[in-house]
Amino acid sequence: MTDTARKGRFGEFGGQYVPETLHAPLTALERAWEDAMQSEEFLAELDELARTYVGRPSPITRAPRLEEAWGAQGPIYFKREDLNHTGAHKINNSLGQVLLAKRMGCTHVIAETGAGQHGVATATVCAKLGLKCTVFMGEVDMERQRLNVYRMQLLGAEVQAVTNGTRTLKDAVNEAMRTWVSDPENIFYCLGSALGPHPYPAMVRDFQRVIGREARAQYLEAEGHLPSTVVACVGGGSNAIGIFSAFTEDKGVALYGAEAGGDGVDTGRHAARFSGGLEGVLHGTRTYVLQDEHGQVLPTHSISAGLDYAAIGPEHAHLRHIERAQYEAITDDEALDAFHECTRLEGLMPALESSHAIALAKRLVRTGIAHERGILINMSGRGDKDVHTLAKTQGIEVD
Repeated sequence: MTDTARKGRFGEFGGQYVPETLHAPLTALERAWEDAMQSEEFLAELDELARTYVGRPSPITRAPRLEEAWGAQGPIYFKREDLNHTGAHKINNSLGQVLLAKRMGCTHVIAETGAGQHGVATATVCAKLGLKCTVFMGEVDMERQRLNVYRMQLLGAEVQAVTNGTRTLKDAVNEAMRTWVSDPENIFYCLGSALGPHPYPAMVRDFQRVIGREARAQYLEAEGHLPSTVVACVGGGSNAIGIFSAFTEDKGVALYGAEAGGDGVDTGRHAARFSGGLEGVLHGTRTYVLQDEHGQVLPTHSISAGLDYAAIGPEHAHLRHIERAQYEAITDDEALDAFHECTRLEGLMPALESSHAIALAKRLVRTGIAHERGILINMSGRGDKDVHTLAKTQGIEVD
């Protein structure tokens, strides 16, 4: 379904559009990653820590009260990445990359973060393995994710506020890349999603494949067949490509990604790349980017810091191009409604990112999209981190 042999190309998307100074670090990273993925010792350590430290496998959980409320024709299941150590899917990738950093002899790991979950996951693994950690985070995101900022600091990480540009995830990536190129011998850049220049999109996908492998086997065991539809939220796209990867060859399984519709695509205040973007290059990869006719990256908006990014992972661009996956925009209001409905009916508090996926699943059910064999929703993270944002929408101050 994808082609990573030609310098990380997924059809016409992907690639390695970077300054000359980044070619050598990226080549070294690619070789180290390929070598590690052939190493029984590395893979055994990764699997052992995933089991004993992260808590894998994460279960799937049926949602019967949502089924009833939505009038679903088939079962609805959540893949419970919210139960991982640190509360989201991000640790799957952070664990793999920080182990790789240690294998490469790097002493300092840097990361970018939007919602804070990748930053927390990276800081957590660095604490476990004894490596220095610095996390770059936009000033806007730091304000709306104060809890995660403090968690990173408790774990011993330095959180550097990014005050330029839109002060969100795009600018945090810029700062991380600038820092990495200053000392690539000692610094390892742990990129948090399936985007950026090769080898990151393929490498991050490979570390997140565990979601799809587990979910596919678990759904088959529970129902005796595969689901009709798999749904996941898509910012950069790591949780989605992780779960999609196990089903891309199954033609009877529809794949749906939920993008951040913000205040509505027609308002211009959103982060829906496929609804409002154009093909272009951002952070070293060719994909869909929210940009104007001159190629200038447009401001983005989402109530969810983790989806507030101007580009989408190149493999998602390819899956859409070949019509293997579909992507729809979910507004802030739809995501908030899904959050409250899931919390009150199922006793599960999803992250605002995951709430976009839940809202899209509800839309599919209500609009009659075939789902007799059931819907599998990736609950990519838990909503504890979003309490301040949620309270603010109701005029409540939470200290």
